Amino acid sequence: MATYARSAPVPLAARREEALRPDIFLIVPMLVLMGLGVVMVYSASAPRLEAQGIDPAFELKRQILFVVLGVIVFLAASMVGPRMLHQLAPIAYVGTLLLLVAVEFVGAIRNRSQRWLDLGVFQLQPSELAKIAVILGLAALLAQAVDKLSWLFVIRAVVLVGIPATMVFLQPDLGTMLVFGFLGLIMLYAAGASWRQIAALTLITVFATAALFQFEVIQNYQLERITAFLDPEADAAAAGYNVLQSRIAIGAGGMFGTGLFEGTQTNLTFVPEQSTDFIFTAVGEQLGFIGGALVLVLFAVIVWRLLMTAALAQEPFQRLVAVGVAAVIVFHVFVNVGMTLQIMPVTGLPLPFVSHGGTAMIAMAAGLGITHGIYMRRSPLPGQGSPRSD
Repeated sequence: MATYARSAPVPLAARREEALRPDIFLIVPMLVLMGLGVVMVYSASAPRLEAQGIDPAFELKRQILFVVLGVIVFLAASMVGPRMLHQLAPIAYVGTLLLLVAVEFVGAIRNRSQRWLDLGVFQLQPSELAKIAVILGLAALLAQAVDKLSWLFVIRAVVLVGIPATMVFLQPDLGTMLVFGFLGLIMLYAAGASWRQIAALTLITVFATAALFQFEVIQNYQLERITAFLDPEADAAAAGYNVLQSRIAIGAGGMFGTGLFEGTQTNLTFVPEQSTDFIFTAVGEQLGFIGGALVLVLFAVIVWRLLMTAALAQEPFQRLVAVGVAAVIVFHVFVNVGMTLQIMPVTGLPLPFVSHGGTAMIAMAAGLGITHGIYMRRSPLPGQGSPRSD
């Protein structure tokens, strides 16, 4: 572990205060996005629910509950020390694999996918939890050989990521499988994998994806989404409908938007899944380009703080965890926003902290909470003594 020069002794109480000082530049953007999500979920869901004769505030109430749970999980995860986190990594990984296995046998089916475990009042989506578990498991593995990764370690990392990736692909959930692939490559690079190793894995990924299409392993509706991405007008009433309507919603917002709870695309429910996968269309229509840009700025600040935490982390495991969480958020935001603007195919990935959904909220809050705990036990500046690592 690195040592630090001491310019002057610092009292123990001062060292602890510095070590436990929260990162408001991480917390505030997260809370703002959560609050915005509550408003946008209500705006996007109320007209549809009212037309169906359901309480217009039904999804609003659930989203508020999810936000409360997310904040609690964030605070709890922040209190877990890196040492204990390292010890829990294999347990979290194996535990989520067992949940994914359970989905295969007793999972609830919705929208042609079997991804959820029905717990009565709540449907748990293990694939969301698996993202955080894979980060922890992969970080624990790669930390053993940082900057000296042999091909054996790279293969072990591929297997570790590949098992849950294959399981979620079979649900089918192509979007989450792509998250795992991107996450694995970024964490391998952060752990010191050579360009030759990264290039080889990238080529393998490309050929494997091509094989999925060649042998028709991809579901028909997934193929239709890709076709619609390339030419949505070719099937404007079906596969291309979501893309076209989302583009209309974004364009209708203009620079400053139509105003909260206004806008024909939202109020007339033209955009399907608008409170979940296409929540950014509600932001774009009602808050305009300015509002959408501010949302992206908030995510950029969060990613900046995660990378800052990685730079200040005491040990490779902590650094890799922070990089992994940043990678997941970057991929989610890029794909979610990209599919509303027709620069990415529709994959069904939620917008973190904004889209309606309980498991996704809890998983992302846990990821930020874990990283925030690492930040609070970060490497001190010269003269500040040693940070906590419990």
